[in-house]
Amino acid sequence: MSITVHGKVIELDEEGFLANLDDWDEDVAVELAADEGLEISTERSVLIHKARDFYLEKQNTPSTREIIRMVAEGMGMDPIEERRSIDRHLYQLFPHGPDKQLAKIAGLPKPLPSDTEA
Repeated sequence: MSITVHGKVIELDEEGFLANLDDWDEDVAVELAADEGLEISTERSVLIHKARDFYLEKQNTPSTREIIRMVAEGMGMDPIEERRSIDRHLYQLFPHGPDKQLAKIAGLPKPLPSDTEA
């Protein structure tokens, strides 16, 4: 699989994740989101960049629990008390699974099954 962005062919794995993480940029994110049937809204963009920062710091794709924590901290909420409402909101933004869809659009490695548990 591959996508073409500004004339450059970007290789993807069989599930649509970047084969080379260094190929990611904002334009690639727009194309990956479009392939998922999504547009890059301001809110999605913020989460994409937070997920990329998390990956750069920890060398690990954020789990759903970690994404919930990122959202809660950004909104001044308690991640434990507000977990369900944040999780519902994340599924509105990334309907095919916040962890996987966010990682894909952010150009991060596919989360491991143990990383997807909330």
